[in-house]
Amino acid sequence: MSKAILIIDHGSMREAANHMLDCVAALVQQLAGDDVIVRAAHMELAEPSIAQGFADCVAAGATEVVVFPYMLSPGKHSTRDIPRMVAAAAARAPGVRYCVTPAFGVHEKLAEVVLERSGVPVVGAAPQPATCVRPAGAPECWCDEACRASDAGARDTAAATSSR
Repeated sequence: MSKAILIIDHGSMREAANHMLDCVAALVQQLAGDDVIVRAAHMELAEPSIAQGFADCVAAGATEVVVFPYMLSPGKHSTRDIPRMVAAAAARAPGVRYCVTPAFGVHEKLAEVVLERSGVPVVGAAPQPATCVRPAGAPECWCDEACRASDAGARDTAAATSSR
């Protein structure tokens, strides 16, 4: 089985913005090594399209494609549009497994980048796992994994408190 990572952004009318995703894909490829196929695609406004990117992964020998929406938040593009477009592309490649990961969301590495680019050193440790700070009682999970971790932590805390 050969795994591919297809990194998808929104796409831009600015060529430099689209080129940046190629740079990200090249960096991911370098870190992943030659055993992983890494490609980039754009949801709209630029080429390659999602269908072209998926087909390129398959043409390179992928039997499994992990699609990563290169977006910060779990908005409609990363949660609805990209999964729908990937499903349509995957339908043309029967036998190829695929999944779509969550967008970046809340992650300690992103917080470290914010601090680094702001010229502020990291002085504290992030909670493990990183947790969401959504308003108390907010029904919607905004941060994917971080929300689930926060919810699990709250349940654990409530269970421990109620058992006393």
